[in-house]
Amino acid sequence: MTTPQYLDDAFEKECEELLKVFLKKHKDYGKGNILEIGELGISFRIAEKVSRLKNLLAKTGKPENESLDDTWTDIAVYAVIAKLFRKKQFQDLEVRG
Repeated sequence: MTTPQYLDDAFEKECEELLKVFLKKHKDYGKGNILEIGELGISFRIAEKVSRLKNLLAKTGKPENESLDDTWTDIAVYAVIAKLFRKKQFQDLEVRG
């Protein structure tokens, strides 16, 4: 794995990782839970993740159950889902085969 030389390349690499995480979790959970809770529910989930993140950052030592990177990834994925939800794309589109 090469180290990106430009910020936009690094950003694109992170977005590719977010897509991988989204697809993995979507395969397990589908989209029913998001459709059920809507945008307000997504914001609550992000708020819970932010609360956990603050707790993890305030502690000394390595987290035992969820890494800081995992938490940041979850927040970012939920943010993208929220943007898609607002555009009605999350509701109307399906994941490719």
